[in-house]
Amino acid sequence: MKIGIVQQSCTADIEENKQKLAANIAKVANDGAQLVVLQELHNSRYFCQTEDTENFALAEPIPGPSTDFYGELARKHHIVLVTSLFERRAAGLYHNTAVVFENDGTIAGKYRKMHIPDDPAYYEKFYFTPGDLGFHPIQTSVGRLGVQVCWDQWFPEGARLMALQGAELLIYPTAIGYESSDTPEEQKRQREAWMTVQRGHAVANGLPLVAVNRVGHEPDPSGLSQGIRFWGNSFVAGPQGELLAQAGEEETCMTIDIDMQRSENVRRWWPFLRDRRIDEFQGLMQRFLDENNQIVK
Repeated sequence: MKIGIVQQSCTADIEENKQKLAANIAKVANDGAQLVVLQELHNSRYFCQTEDTENFALAEPIPGPSTDFYGELARKHHIVLVTSLFERRAAGLYHNTAVVFENDGTIAGKYRKMHIPDDPAYYEKFYFTPGDLGFHPIQTSVGRLGVQVCWDQWFPEGARLMALQGAELLIYPTAIGYESSDTPEEQKRQREAWMTVQRGHAVANGLPLVAVNRVGHEPDPSGLSQGIRFWGNSFVAGPQGELLAQAGEEETCMTIDIDMQRSENVRRWWPFLRDRRIDEFQGLMQRFLDENNQIVK
């Protein structure tokens, strides 16, 4: 299967961002992409740098105007398209939601971000209610897609649950970057940790993985910091964690061929699912345990 990834910067003009995305989607589709993956919250700048109730006006219902727009692009180019939207579920109830479109423009499924960060410059708990749809792959014409969003990528449990339900590909739309006070050495450690943990998900589950990040500097509207420089480095890894493609820190559109049959052989060589000691994993349901596997309260 040929996968297209769109790594781009965003401005304060939502319509400009959407038209730019449309042009980039057309570019990778014309290169033969059957599946196209976009970055997290791609319609706007990353608004979670501040806690501002005015930003809730950016949210939309699903279905709504953006699903109409991206559904038509999926239909026009006959692609499966993975998007990332700010969902208005009801007044005062909002989610960070990935929407997957089938190649006829219909909605194949959606995933609501489960793990919500609350870190300096990433004040997402102010905006997003944790997802309640669980970790379930979305069936499409190109396969069963295990879609999660950004902060979810640091937690191995979600990737495992997707794999156990037959996901054939792990996908993570992302928005992550450098804090201005970090040293170059710390920036490198963070970026490489981000890649390493996801490549570990690919290895542990014997599945290819796609991570698409945004790029560019986005100022802090409050002026309390120097904003975020998103580090890009979108990549595709194979089922042994091997890097099949990696972008830099500039705007990039890429198409990458993935051998979707390779996971079968890798799982025969490394039968991790066979050897899992599921009879000893009960402690994973608890927040913290002592040395005797008892809950620490």
